Amino acid sequence: MEISWTDFEKVEMRVGTVVEVQDFPEARNSAYKLQIDFGKELGIKKSSAQITERYTKEELLGKQVIAVVNFPKKQIGPFMSECLVLGAVEGKRVTLLKPSKEVANGLRIL
Repeated sequence: MEISWTDFEKVEMRVGTVVEVQDFPEARNSAYKLQIDFGKELGIKKSSAQITERYTKEELLGKQVIAVVNFPKKQIGPFMSECLVLGAVEGKRVTLLKPSKEVANGLRIL
């Protein structure tokens, strides 16, 4: 299905740095609770991410990621997710998308 450029521009993807990682034992599928710093304009947003197959909490801390930041908030068990971290999905294994070089938090992806 093709989408228009106008449709694509509505999806706000931004770069952020993971500043906190916690286990999420209440999640139906194995996941972490992340806090991601998207810079001065957006601040810190929370996300639930099913990335435990490929990443440890220590690996994620300080890692830059790309996330969609303009979806509505989503209640996941007792946790309110505020953004969607993007990754390539192969079964239960997710490889996070990230900039190839470190950039400023909050930069928009186009």
